[in-house]
Amino acid sequence: MTVKRFLGIICVIFIAMILFIFTTIWGGRVENIRETDLLVIGGGPGGYVASLYAAKKGLKVTLIEKRFIGGTCLNIGCIATKALIKSASTFFDAKEAETYGVAFDNVKFDWSKIQERKKTVIDQLVGGIGYLLKAQNVETIFGTASFIDNETVMVHTDSQYMTFKPKNIIIASGSKVRKLKIDGSNLPFVVDSEKMLSVMRLPKSLTIVGGGIIGMEFAFIFGMLGTQVTVLEMMPQILPMVDKDMSQRLLRYAKAANITVITQAAVKQYKQNESGQPTVVYTKNDETFEVNSTLILEAIGRMPSTDLLCIDHTSVKTNSTGAIVVNDFMKTNINHIYAIGDVTNKIQLAHVASHQAIVCVDSIMGHPHPLNYDHVPSVIFTHPQIACIGMTETMLKEKGIAYKITKAPGSANGRALINNDNGLIKLIEEEATGILIGAQIFGLDAESLIAPLTLAITKKMKAQDLKTTVFPHPTTSELIHEAALGLLNEAIHYAQ
Repeated sequence: MTVKRFLGIICVIFIAMILFIFTTIWGGRVENIRETDLLVIGGGPGGYVASLYAAKKGLKVTLIEKRFIGGTCLNIGCIATKALIKSASTFFDAKEAETYGVAFDNVKFDWSKIQERKKTVIDQLVGGIGYLLKAQNVETIFGTASFIDNETVMVHTDSQYMTFKPKNIIIASGSKVRKLKIDGSNLPFVVDSEKMLSVMRLPKSLTIVGGGIIGMEFAFIFGMLGTQVTVLEMMPQILPMVDKDMSQRLLRYAKAANITVITQAAVKQYKQNESGQPTVVYTKNDETFEVNSTLILEAIGRMPSTDLLCIDHTSVKTNSTGAIVVNDFMKTNINHIYAIGDVTNKIQLAHVASHQAIVCVDSIMGHPHPLNYDHVPSVIFTHPQIACIGMTETMLKEKGIAYKITKAPGSANGRALINNDNGLIKLIEEEATGILIGAQIFGLDAESLIAPLTLAITKKMKAQDLKTTVFPHPTTSELIHEAALGLLNEAIHYAQ
């Protein structure tokens, strides 16, 4: 074979390879264009709700999820942590059962079974959502979505590339764990909240960096199971979203649950001490301290996740935090592109994402209405729980708004005494109008009692409206009525 003929064959093979690559990959991206009424990127509590709601409105919906249906919330967030909290609090309360005249011998727990139960709960919920998506004919594709331009989205699955030109797009890509950029942050004993949920062994000791909602919920999970927990919080108080009297009240319960809280602690370094033990170096009041533990958990919040979207291929605006900028109806600066949930960084709560989904789809359908972020309730699943809605005293003082408060204690309620619940309900009204503008609950089944107060504040009710509402007896909900009486200087069951 001559050299010329050999080179000719090589050339033909090379051209054939190029054509193959072009037709199978590039051709798959551009030529085989698929259409849909709505493309939703992300299957978390924003994305899957948007998909189901839009499908019920008659839209042809395609949902792209890169990891798992339910997103962070169901799999490695809200549901997972609450499943662990339920197990931990059950064990913790069982040890105190003699208070109710019930005695147990050798109360114990099995960490592996606690983890199994968590997985069972998650699997059931995720499976249920998958069934609903299928029942509503939502096309669900597991893959990574990225923008080619304002009009086109490429989806890469394990086996193929697909290209979509949807009429409308909702970005619901969620958030990712935020990390401190300090020396030692990549050491193997420094874990984030996602990894902490799946630890195989219960640590003897744990240092948690961050005293917000995530940090304090993890503190109670592990503290109630016997782990010695130290929480380092940079701010003057833990849980800065609630008033100081509420966070201070929680500190008493934290101590009983093996939790030590150190505020105004600025973390500077992670390292191993001379014995090889994980160590956090922090400063407080210009002094340097160290705390040693088996494991270190960073719980300093989450940040918008847009890494894989190739958002720079579009004209969509983002802000300095990396969040996608949207208007009151969840629309970006591009007419057919919307964003909901944590990626907008409005309020990083699952129920906010779900309501944004409804606002978003209604806007697409031509029925725009905004979401009032001032009336979003929040529950902190510590033990006891704390729940809040509306304005806090701290906010009102900063704004210079005159207000009136009352605190109805659990000691004024028969059901609370039966439950050995020393909680309270705090109501806040605007002095000028008498309208209820804030509420905070400590203990007292706070996750449930915050709902009627959310309705009251959303509907701009006054104490008089609650006074004339009949609450069932004997229930902790009666404290709502008692607190309303307190705002009217008519409290019956506690001194003012």
